[in-house]
Order: sequence, then structure tokens, then C-alpha cells
Amino acid sequence: MTSLLSHHWLIFAAAWYGINGILHDIFVLKQHQKGYDRDLLRLLMDGHVLILSGALMVVSWLMLQREVMWGNIIGAIVTFFMIVYVAMIFPFLKSFGTLLVSILVLLVCILRLIMI
Repeated sequence: MTSLLSHHWLIFAAAWYGINGILHDIFVLKQHQKGYDRDLLRLLMDGHVLILSGALMVVSWLMLQREVMWGNIIGAIVTFFMIVYVAMIFPFLKSFGTLLVSILVLLVCILRLIMI
């Protein structure tokens, strides 16, 4: 049971968010034909939201490595807002993977907090 509630799920989510954010920005820059404009900025912000979330998840994971339980709270907050973010963009981009990872890590963080 402890392996299912491992804090290593947070580093998996961090990698998922970060890599997807970087790939998103790369593909946006490759496909954008015009110069720097409002549309490019809006599209790049989506990738940067993912990258920032990944960075915050790394911080949460490092906190849990040192047995600082605030890492669970930060991880739960980040994943909750990633679920909200995915729900907002769902009509345009069906991001099932990010939704699944976020729900899983949110549950892990909440269960770890309850078991303290």
C-alpha cells in the first residue's frame, strides 16, 4: 500500500507537466507563421502553465524527500488547479493524460495527508 502512496508520483507528474509544456511550446513556435502577436502569447502561456506546474511539483517532491508534509499540500493544490485548467481547455484540447495524472496525484496527496 505504501508504494501506491509513494511521493514519487509527484516527480512523475512533474516530468509529465514539464515535458508536455516544453513540447507544447516547441510545436506552437514551429507552427506559428506570423510574428509575435496576441495569439502566440496566449498559446505560449498554455505551455508555460504546464512548465510552472512541473517546477512546483519538483519542489513538492523535494519537500517530501525531506519528510516535510507541506509537499503534500502544495502538490494537492497544484494538481487541483491542473484539473481545473484541463477542464477549461477541454473543449479545445482533450488532455486525458494530464487529467488522469492530475487526479491520481491529487488522490495520493490527499490520502497521504489523511494518513499522517
